[in-house]
Amino acid sequence: MTFLNINATLPEKGRDLRLDLFRGIANWAIFLDHIPDNVVNWITTRNYGFSDAADLFVFISGYTASFVYARMMLERGFVVGATRLTKRVWQLYVAHIILFVIYIASISYLALRFGDSEMINEFNVAGLVDNATETLRQGLFLRFKPLNLDVLPLYIVLMGLFPPVLWFMLRKPDVTMVLSIVLWLAARQFGWNLTAYPAGQWYFNPYCWQVLFVFGAWCAMGGARRSGALINSPITLWFCLGYLLFALIMTMAGRFPTFGGMFPQWLFSAFNPNDKTNLAPYRFLHFVVIVILVIRFVPKDWPGLEWKVFDPVIVCGQQSLAVFCVGVFLSFVGHFELSLSSGSLMAQILISIAGIAIMTTVAYYISWSKRQDKPLKPPAKAPAAPAAG
Repeated sequence: MTFLNINATLPEKGRDLRLDLFRGIANWAIFLDHIPDNVVNWITTRNYGFSDAADLFVFISGYTASFVYARMMLERGFVVGATRLTKRVWQLYVAHIILFVIYIASISYLALRFGDSEMINEFNVAGLVDNATETLRQGLFLRFKPLNLDVLPLYIVLMGLFPPVLWFMLRKPDVTMVLSIVLWLAARQFGWNLTAYPAGQWYFNPYCWQVLFVFGAWCAMGGARRSGALINSPITLWFCLGYLLFALIMTMAGRFPTFGGMFPQWLFSAFNPNDKTNLAPYRFLHFVVIVILVIRFVPKDWPGLEWKVFDPVIVCGQQSLAVFCVGVFLSFVGHFELSLSSGSLMAQILISIAGIAIMTTVAYYISWSKRQDKPLKPPAKAPAAPAAG
């Protein structure tokens, strides 16, 4: 009966604003990174290390899923917890299909309107011209994905398979983490991936990217707390800082050929191009280093989380799904606008600011709208008058 005992440490109740803050940052960064030839996306982390906003998004998704559904699974049983997870998967799927339809309709319309046939190829929707019915059917099965619509299908698959993983993690969190790492390394070794339509494989290999999702869940289930001695070790700190510096140098070597030519070919080619599809070990390690530093220097009760300057990004993190979908669509609009205009520096800055402003406005509106759906608290009763003497 030992196996049935709960060995995970559930996180404390109450909202962790760090999750909202970093999820909002990830949404903003994904929007900026999806606009090519945009100087503003130089502010995102992908230019200064091996990992980027996609890693952060998947990690926080796993952390949040455990944070929300683990307690429900313990208090109300596996079936209830699994059905609530399935409900969330359905919400994600509906959001993806709506975004998918709007996305391909917009691309097709603009390509015809402006006679730009290259746009159809650039955004990977050429199949709609040759075989529209089959292409749309494959889109419903998540096998056909236009450009930049890869993250939500990955999220849907990981969440859909998460109920048994969460059940097992509540009982054997460290074993679950080890098995996840084994699956990731085996998928890299044997080339496991899901097939895409009309050809190729998934850009985000679910067999590999699940390790980030499970790592997030493991941290939420007490893994970070149990690793406190290692995280706070001076040796760990120096290793993390050294690795961040190394990742910065290797990433810059890939960005600037002249600088890259200063390194031996064996060293340069080991990290360039960055293997994002199968989540290269150096990429995963880079993200783990970032998580360690955040845990060490940004505690849950950090007063800075209450600063007003962070409110917009935190609200965007709290309304993550809607903001993500809006951001993906706006990145296409921004790309199209820059291709029509001169693509000047001012145009890049204005389009980037406008996109983030729209995403933030949507987040504030949804947050306000949800508050209106809650019943008003009844007014406090006036204290009774004292009885006459």
